[in-house]
Amino acid sequence: MLHRHRFGVPALLIASVYLAVVAGAAVLAPATGELGALWRVTLFTEVDEDAAVTWPNVLVLCAAGLAWAWALWQSLRGPLAGPPPILDRGVRRLRAGLYAAAAASWLLAVIPSWPRGTEILYAMVMCAVVEWFQPVLRRNLTRVAHMGTVGVLGYGGSAVFAALDGPASLIPAGLPLVCVVAALVWTVLALRAQWRDGRWRRATVRYGIAALLAPFGLISAGPLLALTGDLHLDAAGAAVGTLMLVWLARSAHELADPPRQPAAPPAPPHP
Repeated sequence: MLHRHRFGVPALLIASVYLAVVAGAAVLAPATGELGALWRVTLFTEVDEDAAVTWPNVLVLCAAGLAWAWALWQSLRGPLAGPPPILDRGVRRLRAGLYAAAAASWLLAVIPSWPRGTEILYAMVMCAVVEWFQPVLRRNLTRVAHMGTVGVLGYGGSAVFAALDGPASLIPAGLPLVCVVAALVWTVLALRAQWRDGRWRRATVRYGIAALLAPFGLISAGPLLALTGDLHLDAAGAAVGTLMLVWLARSAHELADPPRQPAAPPAPPHP
């Protein structure tokens, strides 16, 4: 399994080191009576002082850590091992954009003290992905002619709003919502194109579908989770955030997988 991917060994080492840090912080939490260390290495935010050091809370934080360890393994292991295919300039450019978007989505999670800058960075990188995605598709799919326009409206508009950082009265009412919807529509079209293109695995597309739908589930469950304190809500949000990271990274990996061998023809029937 480790050698199935080009960077499987270093990816596993990094994920294992992270898990060891999480495990150490989990052991220290009951001993010290503080959740600070465990909270910071799993949720990457300042600890809620009202959160009690109980085993349920420790387990919830460990679950968030497991989600991040899985995301590290998925995003760092690289393409499948084997002779890499010859990629044209457009595919190489898209891969770079997808990796940059994955890195930006990671920054959104681990640098909460700089939300405006990371939001602008992520939106701008996704604008580049939007521009580079459609030209590399293998098939002339229907309903994707306007993918670029919809995506630029969604992510470009989000970058502009984040950069303005001014009073709400300067932004026309409803326009941010239009950009959010446009970004969601682009994601749906991109997932549909991936499903039919043939270079991306079904599991990768399912990660993208989960990344698209999970925030709505989190919004629905938010009031219920908030009743138990910020810990459960923040942990669920961290787990949801890993899905987009995994989708972007796997989408980049699989563009450079070795060419798949055609299936062997069925053996002729015995006379």
